[in-house]
Amino acid sequence: MKKNVIVSLADSNYFPLLLELVESIQRFKESENVAICILDAGLTSDQKDLLSNKVDEIKSAEWDIQVPGYKVRGKEWLKSQVSRAFLPSYFPNYEKYLWIDCDAWVNDWSCVNLYFKACENGKLGITQTIGPGYKITSKVNWVFGKLAIIKSQNFKHAVKSKIGYDKARKLAFAPHINIGVFSLEKNSKGWTSWQKNLEKTLKSGNIFGSEGLAINMSVYIDNLETEFLPLNCNWITSNLLPKFDEEKQTFVEPFLPNKKIGIMHLAAGIWKDDIDMRVDKSIKIDIETLNNKKISKSLRYNN
Repeated sequence: MKKNVIVSLADSNYFPLLLELVESIQRFKESENVAICILDAGLTSDQKDLLSNKVDEIKSAEWDIQVPGYKVRGKEWLKSQVSRAFLPSYFPNYEKYLWIDCDAWVNDWSCVNLYFKACENGKLGITQTIGPGYKITSKVNWVFGKLAIIKSQNFKHAVKSKIGYDKARKLAFAPHINIGVFSLEKNSKGWTSWQKNLEKTLKSGNIFGSEGLAINMSVYIDNLETEFLPLNCNWITSNLLPKFDEEKQTFVEPFLPNKKIGIMHLAAGIWKDDIDMRVDKSIKIDIETLNNKKISKSLRYNN
């Protein structure tokens, strides 16, 4: 019986990315001891048939918290903003859960081990989107002298979700936490805290981003015990491009000591000529190598 599980979600449009994620996991021998489960948010029958031969379970994602129909019409993939906070309800037979967005892929298994280790004793295992090379962490609009309007992602979403200015201020300059990769144990109090906050953020705010705001509230307001993992455990390419180690044929962090990227995450996309790399795998961009050369590469998984 497998104790640990990796979970993701996709609709039919993101199926190629989901398949790449699954393949990036299964190329590691260690994956034989880890289950892979998928939440279906609009996959076709053919896609599910193909997946069923590769993963342990596939279940339909639901609206675990009721939201107005007009907000979600034709956007079944938005269930990912709710259902990931209820993973033990969908897949109850596991002890530890590692969620990886389908537009991410595993480059180094050591990061998977870190996430499963990080969530022990009820902790949340997660990565803050801040690190060496990040030149802007929060945006402000300067209006007059020392006066400014805060435009940080946490603060903006918090105000729109009407959770109260006292809580919004606590989040204003806290390092943003990306919910695209995280780990939790089955019996962690983190699930309850997250679900409670998610009910609040869904009432007035946008559905997209609501789950991220809710987990930031759990960490920075509810003081959910958290194990913060290194940036290479959830490398968001739109924030900072990696470099490429030609000798080892792998992506690495752009600054010394150039640690290997563990999980490559294409959140927000990588765009070239108004085309998103997540949609078109043929898209390549110039990135630097450790030998100070420029090469044209795709950042998607390529077996």
